[in-house]
Amino acid sequence: MKTSQVTLACAIFSTLLLLTVEATWAHEGNTLVPEGHDHYTPSPIPDRVILMLTPTPQSSQTVNWRTNDRVTRSVAQITKALPTPGLHLNAATVDGQFQAVNSENGTAHYHSVTFENLQPDTLYAYRVIGDNTWSEWFQFKTASIDAKPFTFFYFGDAQNSVRSHFSRVIREAFMRNERPAFMLHAGDMVNLREGNHDDEWGEWFDAGSFLNAMIPSVIVAGNHEFVDQLFRLKRTLSPQFEPQFTTPNHGPEGLTQTVYHTTYQDTLVVVLDSMSALYDDDAAIKQAEWLDEVLSQSDHEWVIVSHHHPIHSVSVGRDNPVLREYWQPVYERHGVDLVLQGHDHTYGRGQSAPASETNRTIENGPMYVVSVAGPKMYMVADEDNPNMDRMAEELQLYQTIEVSPDRIHFQAWTAAGELYDAFEIQKDDEGNNTVVDLIPLDRPIHRCTNPNPSESDRCWNGKELISLPE
Repeated sequence: MKTSQVTLACAIFSTLLLLTVEATWAHEGNTLVPEGHDHYTPSPIPDRVILMLTPTPQSSQTVNWRTNDRVTRSVAQITKALPTPGLHLNAATVDGQFQAVNSENGTAHYHSVTFENLQPDTLYAYRVIGDNTWSEWFQFKTASIDAKPFTFFYFGDAQNSVRSHFSRVIREAFMRNERPAFMLHAGDMVNLREGNHDDEWGEWFDAGSFLNAMIPSVIVAGNHEFVDQLFRLKRTLSPQFEPQFTTPNHGPEGLTQTVYHTTYQDTLVVVLDSMSALYDDDAAIKQAEWLDEVLSQSDHEWVIVSHHHPIHSVSVGRDNPVLREYWQPVYERHGVDLVLQGHDHTYGRGQSAPASETNRTIENGPMYVVSVAGPKMYMVADEDNPNMDRMAEELQLYQTIEVSPDRIHFQAWTAAGELYDAFEIQKDDEGNNTVVDLIPLDRPIHRCTNPNPSESDRCWNGKELISLPE
């Protein structure tokens, strides 16, 4: 058999296998959608509305949404928010573009519009078009041009049983806090690996609901945002990823969808693609060089970097030496303040060098944090992990991060409203950092309480938590 014929045969077999896996996985307890029910079929009414943070959030804002394929116009209207209902009277109409995506739920059009020339620190109202209808009016606030304090949310992996279990985390975060500046999702929003699994994306958007449409997001691609093809010899982004998450598109060549940066007031936020870096050393090097150039040109007060896989892992059997080889030296050379990560399905935070005292300087390197928001839970690797000052198993967490000109105040909250960890990074007049622990480091870590873990390295798989009614 010729090489081309072998390749074609493998491709056909792989496709059939993936379709079989997709059909099997779709209803094995990872979503709340009953088998045979088309809950997330695209319709004339706009859904999956989400704001994406632009490079200039003080003067621009991007919105994405989904409709059925009958809607061939990407149109939104925007006006300054008013206390009166006549929002449409002075609203500006803005055109955008759409992309078609096919899934098990049918063909959908994913729309994108960017509002520009907005005024800083101003509340706006907007709506997006459907098929002979509009969405409701949503509101968002632009960033200030001054270095005013702001707070944002940081979530680790949602991934499994998202609507069932992640919903309460993101909603509890909103209920307990005033309007955040943005939400940062550190990858693995869904569980897909083979196939399409549009129901999972539908549940992720349901979990955030109107919050997605009123609070801008910063999206990090995790390994589960990539789809395996040809027996995992190749991985590509989920077909929904680019159309539903419009990113600034200014990263290194070949990685523009998943590598980018934005400036929120006096803070530079950088997103890297650790999945591509671990899959290909060239992608790791390319991102390190790009980041080095970005940080060399930066004069921001604070620098926060986010990627999915941790520089220093917390969980059993996980390690990412490639990231330490190529990325960590760039962080330390440029004085990155905070690195936000996911993937390990545990909680951990610490610096590159162990803490010898309560207060530490930036000489110990950036503060690295790993967190998890969904129900899939792993075991920590070692209670005496030298790179982690504080760890936890089996806690669904969200983080509130308050940024001021002279300090970053970090708090990790459980889904039940309990403060689990807190610290501050304080910056002096010379730009030097000191870390102050606000929770005693000798407090016992939270351990797995599942009486019957299915595997030795994990507390919960995540998908066994949805039980059908009897």
